[in-house]
Amino acid sequence: MLFNSFSFLVFIFIVVPLFYLLSHKYRWLLLLVASCFFYAFFIPAYLLVLFAIITIDYFAAIQIEKAEQRHKKKFLFLSLCGNLGILFFFKYYNFFTDNINQLTTVFPFVKTRLQHLNIILPIGLSFHTFQAISYVVEVYKGKQKPEKSFGIYALFVMFFPQLVAGPIERPQNMLHQFHEVKKINFSAMFSGLRYILFGLFMKSVIADRLAIPVDAVFNNATQWHGLSMIIATFFFAIQIYCDFAGYSYMAFGIARLFGFNLMMNFRQPYFSKNIGEFWTRWHISLSTWFRDYLYLPLSGENPTFLKDFRNIVIVFAISGLWHGANYTFIVWGLFHAVMLVCYTAFTKFSPGIKIPNIVAMIGLFILVCFGWIFFRANNVTTATTIIQEIFNFNNHYLQPFSNDGLSGLPGTFLGLQLWEILFSFFLVVVMFFLDHLVATKKIYKLFSYPMYIQWIVYYVAILTIFVAGVFDTRQFIYFQF
Repeated sequence: MLFNSFSFLVFIFIVVPLFYLLSHKYRWLLLLVASCFFYAFFIPAYLLVLFAIITIDYFAAIQIEKAEQRHKKKFLFLSLCGNLGILFFFKYYNFFTDNINQLTTVFPFVKTRLQHLNIILPIGLSFHTFQAISYVVEVYKGKQKPEKSFGIYALFVMFFPQLVAGPIERPQNMLHQFHEVKKINFSAMFSGLRYILFGLFMKSVIADRLAIPVDAVFNNATQWHGLSMIIATFFFAIQIYCDFAGYSYMAFGIARLFGFNLMMNFRQPYFSKNIGEFWTRWHISLSTWFRDYLYLPLSGENPTFLKDFRNIVIVFAISGLWHGANYTFIVWGLFHAVMLVCYTAFTKFSPGIKIPNIVAMIGLFILVCFGWIFFRANNVTTATTIIQEIFNFNNHYLQPFSNDGLSGLPGTFLGLQLWEILFSFFLVVVMFFLDHLVATKKIYKLFSYPMYIQWIVYYVAILTIFVAGVFDTRQFIYFQF
């Protein structure tokens, strides 16, 4: 069930009123059943996978609290093996077997070939696995008491607004909220609806419309030339941001309808002036997860300059692999690691050099766009083909302009009509403008205007979504992770 589907609209119109009609004693059960129903829309059998993770971590956390200090690590190890074992099986087993089987071509004397399994990756497995791990680790550190109610803990992992694509919540932020008595707060509900509206606009009007030319190029890279590649790469940078941030805003807004507060996962990342700042603004729940549970433990009590470099490379390589079992994601992660290492070295050895903010933002955006090529490409070969074409300044560089309809009508360019291409660029401008209003907090001035002006804005936004939105049941990009 997708947030931008009619079935979800019906679902939420049923669940929200029921939530407030029920007494506090039974609300957790309603949300748990609703979350199971929501997840079952994808592959019902994979609910068993979810509950396997939940059961392992629920009992491991309780045993960690009860055990003597020398035995606590055993239960932590059991939990990590269970979570990461399930993640490896579904997400990386075929990737692992393909690479092992490739060795038979290098070493002919190796006759054994591992069997490739026909399995589908459970939706959002990486997200709720990491959330479950954070719970057990926090209990192990003594920073979180284990949840005694199995149902409440199951709801913490399965809460449907953030179940399939985050944010990856910490137990300190969420568990206590499921115990609190929630009263109807119309102000919070109305703000939640605004977040949902904004997220739906980003997803349906911008992300899914830009997906058309992006898919046309990246799925058939050999048929296109330089300028097409640049436009498609630029559009994908906007598409993935609007798709993922749109989901996060909608998740935040849906949670607000029930009186819950999720963490914000994005803070206008394309306004960042350096790569370090970018990773404090992009997918915040994941970047802070890797910081707290991998980077800092690797640094130890005596961090050094070389240790920092080593840890950055390790964290971003694993972060890339977290996104998918494909070398393209690993290359993407290592590319960001190189950028962060270079930036760290630059700030340490050239502290007096200042780069104008606008130059820094544009330069970083170009570098981030370059990295997105590997993230979006189906394989490394496709990514290198696109990069080669971008830097191949021959007489075919402007070919799409002369052969595909921009200089003569009728015709299409990158799978779109001329007006659609121009409209897409207009939407990009709108996105940056809205992000600027949010970043500078000027958007809050809207709520100081008379109510009729606010409602005009809402009606225009809703009308724009219905008229200009693309509703083709396209999944959110991060569902596959």
